[in-house]
Amino acid sequence: MILIFGAGGQLGQELQRSAAAKALPYRALSHAEVDIADAAAVSRVLNETRPSLVVNAAAYTRVDLAEKETEAARLGNEIGPGVIAVACAAREAPLIHISTDYVFDGAKSGPYVESDPLAPLGVYGRTKAAGEAAVRKAMKRHIILRTSWVYGEFGNNFLKTMLRLARERDELRVVADQLGCPTSTRDIAEAILRIAPSLEGDADLYGVYHFSGAGATSWHGFATRIIEAQAEVTGRRPQVVAIATADYPTPARRPANSVFDCSRFEQTFGFSARNWSEEADAIAKLLAGKR
Repeated sequence: MILIFGAGGQLGQELQRSAAAKALPYRALSHAEVDIADAAAVSRVLNETRPSLVVNAAAYTRVDLAEKETEAARLGNEIGPGVIAVACAAREAPLIHISTDYVFDGAKSGPYVESDPLAPLGVYGRTKAAGEAAVRKAMKRHIILRTSWVYGEFGNNFLKTMLRLARERDELRVVADQLGCPTSTRDIAEAILRIAPSLEGDADLYGVYHFSGAGATSWHGFATRIIEAQAEVTGRRPQVVAIATADYPTPARRPANSVFDCSRFEQTFGFSARNWSEEADAIAKLLAGKR
C-alpha cells in the first residue's frame, strides 16, 4: 500500500492516476483530510493504512506569498515533512519526499548535483531546505527527490498559465535569463513508482536524487514552445517577448540557474525523464483541445 500526502496537488493527482493505471494499491489524502503538520493525524493514518511506502507530495508552493506567509510555509515545508518522517521511522516505512531547485541560489555556472551546498534565496527555498533536513534527521530510510519547473495536466502550473494567457492576450512578456529543466508530473510519478520496488531492504539506495526533464531552456523558451504547440489546436499565436528578470520584479528572488544533473538517478534506477519539449508539446495540445 502506497500512502500519498498531497492528493489535491498537481503531482498528487498524477500519482493517483499512475498508480491506478498500474493497479497498485494506494491511499491518497489531501490537506483537507490530513494536515501533515498534525502529528496525531499523521500517526493515525499510518496506523490505519500500514503503508509499504509513503510519498510526501504535499507542500506550500506559493513562492511569492511565502515571503509574507512565513509560518504557513514553515508548517507545510518544514514541520510537516518532519512529522511524516518521524511517523514513518516509528513504523519502519520508507519515505519519498519531494523537494525543489529553490534550495539552491542559482549562482552555479553548470548543472547542480546532489552534493552541491544549499543556499536558498527566499522563504520558500529556506523552508524546503529545512524540510529536507528534518527528514534526514528523523529517519534513514528516505529518498529526497528534488525536481524543478513542474507542470502537467492537473493543478496550477506555468504551462496552464501560458495556455490561459494565450487565449486572453496578443503579447506575452516572459523572463529569458532564468534557466531550468521543465519536468512533467507524469514523469515524476513514473519515477516515484519505479523507485518503490527498489526500496525493500536496500539501504544503499537511500539519499538525495535530482530528477528533471531532459534538456534545459529559459522560461521564455518554455513559453514559446507551449504557444507554438497550442497554436496547432487553437490557431492563436500571441507574440512571446523576451524580458530580463529585472523587468519583472517579484517579492521572492528566483534562482537564475535551476538546471539539474540527473545522472545519479538514471544510473541507480535506470530511468530518465522525457525531453521537456516533447512532453510540453503533448500536454499543451491535449489541454488546448479540451477548451
